[in-house]
Amino acid sequence: MIETPEQLKADILSLVERYHAAAHAKPPFTPGVSAVPYAGRWYDASDMLNLVDSSLDFWLTAGPYAARFEAGLRDLFQAHDCAFVNSGSSANLLMVSALCAIETPRLLRGDDPPALQPGDEVITPAVTFPTTLTPILQNGLVPVFVDCELDTYNVNAEAVAAAVGPRTRAMFIPHTVGLPAHLDALQAVAREHNLWLLEDGCDALGGRWNGKIVGSFGAMSSLSFFPAHHITTGEGGAVVVNHPRLRKVLRSLRDWGRDCWCDPGVSDTCRNRFGWQMGDLPAGYDHKYIYSNHGYNLKATDMQAAIGVAQLARLEQVTALRQRNFRRYQEGLADVADALILPRVFPQADPSPFGFPLTVREGLDCRRLVAHLQASKIETRQVFGGNILRQPGFMNIPRRVYGNLEVSDRIMRDTIFVGVWPGMTLEMVDYVVAQVRDFVQHGG
Repeated sequence: MIETPEQLKADILSLVERYHAAAHAKPPFTPGVSAVPYAGRWYDASDMLNLVDSSLDFWLTAGPYAARFEAGLRDLFQAHDCAFVNSGSSANLLMVSALCAIETPRLLRGDDPPALQPGDEVITPAVTFPTTLTPILQNGLVPVFVDCELDTYNVNAEAVAAAVGPRTRAMFIPHTVGLPAHLDALQAVAREHNLWLLEDGCDALGGRWNGKIVGSFGAMSSLSFFPAHHITTGEGGAVVVNHPRLRKVLRSLRDWGRDCWCDPGVSDTCRNRFGWQMGDLPAGYDHKYIYSNHGYNLKATDMQAAIGVAQLARLEQVTALRQRNFRRYQEGLADVADALILPRVFPQADPSPFGFPLTVREGLDCRRLVAHLQASKIETRQVFGGNILRQPGFMNIPRRVYGNLEVSDRIMRDTIFVGVWPGMTLEMVDYVVAQVRDFVQHGG
């Protein structure tokens, strides 16, 4: 009897589940011997089953799983749209580019902030990730750098308000290491000065501010699904579109700059595919090949989305485990706060942390702390680029700096973070706490 494709697929997926159990079992943790990563992939058999299922369907480009993943994200954020892309960095590029796109002025209304033009200013913190800043430069805009707060590691909202100038048109604000920036204050500045607010939410998925999910406050927000982040698709990211009039241009820029809004594999959604007259094109030119913007191809694959569907189903669990680990550090290090600055969380915030930042106080050497933890097989990371203007690729960029960046320099020099990811057991967290305490108690 010849087996049907459905029967064969069921057999294959059963083998995949058995393979996952045999090949991907987690080894026990041995203090001082096992590595303690700062982050990592956290997955189970459902991720692998979805990935293989998608591969057998062989969509390759975005397809049914991508539609499910985007719909799940859209529901999570209660957003007008969520567009799946190939990285969080691409998501940042698309958001800034959407505010500068050729088509954008036509889509906006009188009560919207204006579209951005070359030379317009965007306020952003000096402590940032390179691909949060780079899209500002790539679009001919001028970044305005303000300092950060030493204990929240986020932009100083009072400095943001004071930094607004006559050419300021937007703010691009990351939620550093997953700790929400002061969204009430930032939204107030945006309203007062009619500015666009963009959130870089790549480190903060699942966090909340006054009960509302982080990433739903700005006109748009970026997400990252790199393996170090809250959920993963391997490479991947998304743009959360909260402003209804930015949806079309955002998807246009992601999909080559085309004017057509049909989903992959679909034609004639507008019911007028050969009836358009745009630009200097011949009447009736195929709408699928009309381009209204200077776009890219930044889409991701259905196989990546298949993993994302499984991962998104566990986001609540991921958030709870990250929060548990964060609290364990806070409790375990509370009595050495005279030697280390521990992170402060705004009372309105319920973060889904990316890491647990530590800043050494005077008398301790951050490099020696890193060396001590490395010798104990504990990974650490800097707070991304530190003061980005000290980085070799950004020293001579066009910019305006409001005030001084002393705190940003301090974060660059004296701050690291350790892991809180769901693969961190309490035994691992307690081991990190013990090693940090040992460093402090022996005077660094």
